[in-house]
Amino acid sequence: MAGTLFIVPTPVGNLSDMTFRAVEVLRNADLILAEDTRTSSVLLQHYGIKGKLVSHHKYNEHQSVEMIKERILGGLNVALVSDAGTPGISDPGFLLARACAAEGIEVQTLPGATACIPALVSSGLPCDRFCFEGFLPQKKGRQTLLETLKTEPRTMIFYESPYRLLHTLEQFVEVFGAERECSVAREISKLHETHHRGTLQELVNYFNENEPKGEIVIVLAGAPQPKRQEHVNKYRTQG
Repeated sequence: MAGTLFIVPTPVGNLSDMTFRAVEVLRNADLILAEDTRTSSVLLQHYGIKGKLVSHHKYNEHQSVEMIKERILGGLNVALVSDAGTPGISDPGFLLARACAAEGIEVQTLPGATACIPALVSSGLPCDRFCFEGFLPQKKGRQTLLETLKTEPRTMIFYESPYRLLHTLEQFVEVFGAERECSVAREISKLHETHHRGTLQELVNYFNENEPKGEIVIVLAGAPQPKRQEHVNKYRTQG
């Protein structure tokens, strides 16, 4: 009988954000795939979990997917974790989940930590409809992608390096306009978590004077939409 692939979110900051179920799954897993075994070892040690850790990251996942799939088909229950957050969301995980799903293997993704949702809700920007863009291309296709998002009406979420944050905000000013509302979240769920809100130009000014550090989530307001035209003919007298 085939085993199960468990996709297990891990804390993006505070280790207490780990769910009871996630701890239980990791304790019972036959194999734990980790983006960085050194990082995951700290988490496992914190919760007293002893399990066999195997490296599974973006540089080896293409080569290891078939081997892991065969081991699950052989009956092993395998848990996949990344350094922080939910695997598959800007982290390794998609290829393995797709391969297992195509093979008919049960894939269970546990709900849990991710940086984008707390950043979105805390931003004060509309969160009833949003789109997640992750990390922008650093070079090829970057400008083209931004141009396609220029009229996007939904709130947009981006991940960014602190070293590229100022450049990205300046580019956002050029594409989306200086007055577009934005929020920059830093170090979600960590001791020095901060949220800076304002127009894009105000945030450019701020980070020109204050060097950003830590993991960054940018939440950008969608394009303003014209008000719906009132149905003026609704009560027009028909002749």
